[in-house]
Amino acid sequence: MKKYIFSLVMAAVLFYTNSISAQQWSIGARGGLSIPNLTAGSGSANNPLSKGYSSRLGAGFGVFAEYQTSKLFSIQIMIEYSQQGGKKNGFQAFPVPAQMAPLFGSQAPPYLYADFNSTAKFDYLMLPVLAKFGWDLGPKKKWRIYAGAGPFVGLLLDAKQVTEGTSQVYLDEGRTTPVPLNPANPSQGLLTLSFDNTKNIKDRLRQFNFGLEGNVGIGYKIKRSTIFLEGGGNYGFIDIQKGTANGKNKSGAATVMIGYAYSL
Repeated sequence: MKKYIFSLVMAAVLFYTNSISAQQWSIGARGGLSIPNLTAGSGSANNPLSKGYSSRLGAGFGVFAEYQTSKLFSIQIMIEYSQQGGKKNGFQAFPVPAQMAPLFGSQAPPYLYADFNSTAKFDYLMLPVLAKFGWDLGPKKKWRIYAGAGPFVGLLLDAKQVTEGTSQVYLDEGRTTPVPLNPANPSQGLLTLSFDNTKNIKDRLRQFNFGLEGNVGIGYKIKRSTIFLEGGGNYGFIDIQKGTANGKNKSGAATVMIGYAYSL
């Protein structure tokens, strides 16, 4: 019985010792391509301002610290800069400008339509905390594949709406009713507007976001260094607009990153 208890104690000690030796910190940095988009949120189906966005190209980079508790599992904490947003190019809705409202009197429509390019550009500072699982590959275990996921909080640093183009203006999405220069005297001609403008819209958006981030990747070890390539993405759960006048959108991005880590 004593031998049995002694064997269990020794096994526990060896397991604990191996577990401690497997624990290590690494630090690193990553950077690459962000491909963000804006998704129309619930309740916004009847609002043309929040629909129709497609992906745009942006950048992302960050620094991280990773704590490996075993050969399979680690926790990664990261501070990263992420460009987000989306674009709409072509015929689309826009709010009636305040200076144009008097032209329509009490019959001002909620939206007008025109052919122009619009890009929403958002800059976020994000703090993700990821749980990662990884496996060493090859006879010398130089290669490692991994997958990680976890929550993030985001702080909005800047937000701009960039529009470009010149177009005739319409009252409807079907382009059947052009807007006259003077609704009281349509014979004066049709309204054409220039949309070349960059507008700061940070005050219209929520300053904080919360969501999930995840990635899968492969790394190659060179002594204490690791070079890795990973793909993944992030998605925010909070509607980014403060109000509902411009609809409801959620932000997110696909990412492709290369990086470097160093084991301490």
